[in-house]
Amino acid sequence: MFEFELPDLGEGVAEGEVLAWHVAAGDSVEEDQVLAEVETDKAAVDVPSPVDGVVRELHADVGDIVATGEVLVTIEAGEAPESESSTESVTGSDGEVVETSADETAADGRVFAPPSVRRLARERGVDITAVEGSGPSGRITEADVAAADRAADADDEPAVKSAVRRVATEPMAERRDHTLATPATRRLARELGVDIDAVPTDETRDGEAYVDAAAVRAMAEREAADDEIPDEDVRAVTEQVVSELRETADEVGAEPTPIEASDGDRREPYRGVRRTIGEQMARSRREVPHATHHDMVAVPGLVEARERLQPLAEERGVHLTYTPLLLKCVAAALDDHPILATQLDTESEEIVYRRDRAIGVATATDHGLVVPVVEAVDEKGLLELTAELDDLVSRARSRDIAREEMQGGVFTVTNFGAIGGEYADPVINVPETAILGVGAIKERPIAESGEVTAQPTLTLSLAIDHRVIDGADAARFVTTLKSYLSEPTRLLLD
Repeated sequence: MFEFELPDLGEGVAEGEVLAWHVAAGDSVEEDQVLAEVETDKAAVDVPSPVDGVVRELHADVGDIVATGEVLVTIEAGEAPESESSTESVTGSDGEVVETSADETAADGRVFAPPSVRRLARERGVDITAVEGSGPSGRITEADVAAADRAADADDEPAVKSAVRRVATEPMAERRDHTLATPATRRLARELGVDIDAVPTDETRDGEAYVDAAAVRAMAEREAADDEIPDEDVRAVTEQVVSELRETADEVGAEPTPIEASDGDRREPYRGVRRTIGEQMARSRREVPHATHHDMVAVPGLVEARERLQPLAEERGVHLTYTPLLLKCVAAALDDHPILATQLDTESEEIVYRRDRAIGVATATDHGLVVPVVEAVDEKGLLELTAELDDLVSRARSRDIAREEMQGGVFTVTNFGAIGGEYADPVINVPETAILGVGAIKERPIAESGEVTAQPTLTLSLAIDHRVIDGADAARFVTTLKSYLSEPTRLLLD
């Protein structure tokens, strides 16, 4: 029997509350399958199974607090199914079926690594059971897998010979993470012993590198010429390559330098919501090429509309702010420019155009920035929208908001003007592809018909995912949004 203990869920976290079980006694489970959902400081995480097998006993009920290292579930472990070389099939723009490369592996050891790290190990052909984890409690990180991959390349003779040839004849090319090729071309590469991700190519399909059979054969011929390189050159360049690889591996796997505190400094744990926000922001900046479009709009019509509607709203016990009006204008602009209401599915390599108008509203709280999502903004009246938004924000600040109420948004609005500032470079809330930052409404000089007057204005900062949205799309969206903000009565025409 395998006694699976609650793993370390993050630095400084000593316990977690079981929110939900996704398995029961007697269920068969696979490695990486989610067993339970556990929450620490309002940050919920999925706990995956480290092995294949059958669940024999759950050692905690929903609502129980389980300490790190305490047995969570007993699993009768079985043999992990052997896996052959895995590939992803993708249809190119011309209808031809091609595959993305994925190396052969059988990572079936009982190790502690999150699903994303296990997937990276499979993609790079790294035996994860042989990787030494540098994370908390021996957790294997992406950096550990990357270091093991480089070390394996250093010991692989064909790879070294290929590196010798590149150093001797041309600048060293980087190995791609993904390559498109037909099944026949991929089979030819395996027969010739060619690493298809290292084959030089200028051809692309849908933005991904594409390799054909001729390129594979040319690569094989060049690698065959490695045998003609003098032994002394091989030894010299091999030592250089191995040294560089080891230095890179050391840098990737190096532990962070501890920060020394002095008298008067204060420390607090980096965990819970704050850590979740940090990881989400780091992921967004790491994966998404941000581009930000800045603009300003005169909004006397918006100010006048709120002033007219506010007394009517107060008669019904509702305090009307500018935010519900802003959300209605954003929803209307999204209808006109649906490319801004998209999500990028990197697994299937598809852009998902969302039909709903669920808009997230970034909210500053004592425990960090959270983003409650207002559903169906386009279908709600101002009073209903105001009441729902007030309720979500209030519960977000009191930590009484459900996780599901902060998911599923298609677009996010953040109002930094309430705190101070005019323009910003907001970070996109992935997998969304855009976020709008707005400044404070204040009087600024506006030139019209040769005269300068003071008018209420609003500053706009639209950040986009440049993989999906072009700068021209961003400019057109902002232009449409400005027209609604300057004259909100246009919404009555729809």
